[in-house]
Amino acid sequence: MSDSADTDRTTVKTYVPTYQKSEWQSHADELGMSQAEFVRTMVQAGRKGFDSGREEPDSPGGDPGGNGLETRVLRLLRSDTLSWDELLEAVSEDVESRLDETLEELQTNNRIRYSGRHGGYTAVDGGGDGD
Repeated sequence: MSDSADTDRTTVKTYVPTYQKSEWQSHADELGMSQAEFVRTMVQAGRKGFDSGREEPDSPGGDPGGNGLETRVLRLLRSDTLSWDELLEAVSEDVESRLDETLEELQTNNRIRYSGRHGGYTAVDGGGDGD
């Protein structure tokens, strides 16, 4: 491929529910990203789970290779010098709150329940991903 083929851009169009677009915009704002950059980053991050043996080329902009954690770590370190433990705590907080929100949503939708008898969460819908 020529160098110009690596940097040419094209439009990708998709349709999502209004609430989802609003959630994406809010999350993009929290990360200091445009909505386009946020969606591109999330798609690239999702692709890595499906094609782990393939390396992504560096993407232009603030998120090389589409690595959201990389972007968050760089943002944290640009504002302060942090130890390993401080970095871990800063990036873990987001995971904890996302897990809490996800568990609440799954319980609201009766996809999981908390079982005191078994000491944890269990799938109500047979344990599959439901998709």
